[in-house]
Amino acid sequence: MIELDFDAIYSQTKEQKNAILLAQLNQLTEFHYQKCQLYKNIIDTLGLVPTNSSLEKVPFLSAQLFKELDLVSAPKSQIIKTLTSSGTTSAKVAKIYLDADTAKLQAKSLVKIMQYFSGKQRLPMLFIEPSNLIADRSGFSARGAGVQGFALLGRDHHYALNPDMSINWQQLEQFFTKYQGQPVLIFGFTFMIWQYFYQAIHASGKTLPPLDAIVFHGGGWKKLAHLAVDRTQFNQAMQQLFGHAKVHNFYGMVEQTGSIFVECEHGHLHAPNCADIILRSEQDLSVINDFGQQGIIQVLSVLPHSYPGHSILTEDLGRILGEDTCPCGRKGRYFEVLGRIKKSENRGCSDTYQEVSHD
Repeated sequence: MIELDFDAIYSQTKEQKNAILLAQLNQLTEFHYQKCQLYKNIIDTLGLVPTNSSLEKVPFLSAQLFKELDLVSAPKSQIIKTLTSSGTTSAKVAKIYLDADTAKLQAKSLVKIMQYFSGKQRLPMLFIEPSNLIADRSGFSARGAGVQGFALLGRDHHYALNPDMSINWQQLEQFFTKYQGQPVLIFGFTFMIWQYFYQAIHASGKTLPPLDAIVFHGGGWKKLAHLAVDRTQFNQAMQQLFGHAKVHNFYGMVEQTGSIFVECEHGHLHAPNCADIILRSEQDLSVINDFGQQGIIQVLSVLPHSYPGHSILTEDLGRILGEDTCPCGRKGRYFEVLGRIKKSENRGCSDTYQEVSHD
């Protein structure tokens, strides 16, 4: 198990990070090469090697492979949880197998990263989800994994929605009244917050007491784009809803739970010390080094130990905006996500309710 410094999430400059991350990723590549026969077959077939001289040369797997193959490096007897990606009812889902050590490492990483934005004090927490989402703890969808992970940040958890996605007014009014004017945490997936929470409350004509909220949301913007809802409008709506809100979008995926990229005060997504991104050309998958140029996002993480998910080519497009120079002071690469590759399946980590229930 790789040892990580969780007290220094955004501290490493380019030179420091590249050296440390490369050593850890080479170690993981060799480990998975020895422990996962399918992974070894892929590496051998492609003529690649486990140990490489740069981050750009670390072998990567397509995210699609996790839908087609059972990629696991730990004995099946040690797997305690299986995560599944979101998707439509007709699509295959990715399956991510976690042993106890990997699950613990991912949970600790997630909490430490988010505490940079919420503080170390565990605040009262409201989930824009139904409470029955995490009833089965042996397996989770992407939404369920998100709720379970973020739950470690807060206390006195309340759930804003009923199982049919209608507002749970009793829970909601209890939470707003109890913590009126106090700091609280809000977590939800972007489209669900907008449609099932914000729009539902707005349509009801009800007003709720103001809160001092830190709002974490993610899952992509595609489903809000056709409604002409952008980041500015979403953030303004949160201010209107809560009275005062610090809003942080995040980018992450079930294939690399715990390696989350959070939006800073300047609207930039940041890579923590334990993870990084590389951009590759849509034409030939060559590395894109120029800041501001569009490419396919490859994500690196030192957290996946029970499965070979440490280097993944996603189905998302993005732009790296800079490295070590964000005005917020956090070191590392910062970037923006532009959307999904056109030929990719339309799915995001929010696996939205209407896709599942209203096809």
